[in-house]
Amino acid sequence: MVYTKRDIYILFAARTLRLFAYGFLSVILLLYLSQLGLNEYQIGLLITLTLIGDAVISLWITTHADKYSRKIMLIFGAVLMTYAGIIFVVTDNYFLLIITAIIGVISPTGKEMGPFLSIEQSSLAQITGTKNLTKLFAWYNLAGSFAASLGALFAGWSTELLQKAGFSLLSSYKIILAVYGLTGISLFILFLFLSEQIEVKNIKNTRHFKQILGLHHSKKTVIKLSSLFALDAFAGGFIIQSIIAYWFFIKFNVNPGILGSILFTVNLAAGISTLLAERIAKRFGLVNTMVFTHLPSNVLLILIPLMPNLIFATAMLILRFCISQMDVPVRQAYTIALVSEDERSAASGITNITRSIGASLSPSISGIFLANPLFISLPFFFAGGLKIIYDLCLYFNFRNLDKKNVI
Repeated sequence: MVYTKRDIYILFAARTLRLFAYGFLSVILLLYLSQLGLNEYQIGLLITLTLIGDAVISLWITTHADKYSRKIMLIFGAVLMTYAGIIFVVTDNYFLLIITAIIGVISPTGKEMGPFLSIEQSSLAQITGTKNLTKLFAWYNLAGSFAASLGALFAGWSTELLQKAGFSLLSSYKIILAVYGLTGISLFILFLFLSEQIEVKNIKNTRHFKQILGLHHSKKTVIKLSSLFALDAFAGGFIIQSIIAYWFFIKFNVNPGILGSILFTVNLAAGISTLLAERIAKRFGLVNTMVFTHLPSNVLLILIPLMPNLIFATAMLILRFCISQMDVPVRQAYTIALVSEDERSAASGITNITRSIGASLSPSISGIFLANPLFISLPFFFAGGLKIIYDLCLYFNFRNLDKKNVI
């Protein structure tokens, strides 16, 4: 029991540290790349390749974690995060930045990237079982959202303070990126203390099933679910947090401090709202919760660029985030509960990675839109419309397949 509690604390601490780093990176990453002299097309391509590289690396790590070692794979992910942070600080060579973006772990979205989420959640399910998994994941996501909020606030106001202290804007961004690399080192140290309690105990006999990427019994279900999640993520890729920050900067000339405050508020609202997911799911079911909290948030997303000023646009963004993330812990617990114990990291990894692949294709399109003043609001319309299609497809395909034991 001591080891179990320690492992839970370590996994929650790792999530908190990592999302803090992702939060501050999302505020300054595009601004930093712009300061390096990259144009919108180059930035869009780099973000797209970042997400593609993350998907490929994460696919290999998560589909091997259950078979070999979840702990070792988490440590490997921390090494890749540290490497990315260091290289982005020390070079302005575009080719090297692209290579690093593909190989390393960089989060331009302000959300979870890399192999960590899938392996950590499989480990938590291993330790605690699937009962009340939605509630556990809600707290896990709240820790991440709160950390990402603080990270966004840290980036915005740290940049302001560093400039007042005499640092150039570029140097200020480099200092914050150095903190990102240090976070990777901290994760490396944390993961060293994980016990064997997080590893798979029962490997099923799968001789009669052809394995695909670590899946056996649940292949068809995971593939169908993954395709829908990819559509949702493709839509979300149009308005990742870095792009939202950049849009507010271009549209309303908002300084980094105000940007950080706005993103702090929306991430905090998103995190707190996830705690309501369990109660809603108990009453209406997992799939209904995923769909009917997500649909109105997408309408609000479409309304953001139609607002006449910064106050109304910010208010609409906050309202959107108050309900847009309620589906997250439900979706994660639902995926874990659908599969066998020795498929969990693979299933979670594949669904998350298809989301990364989907999300990787759209930022480059948004980059084209952002480069033209006439089209800078199109990412919001594309994202909201496609997400509504995803919600309807999810409901009609999975409304009869629920998992009551995870609520």
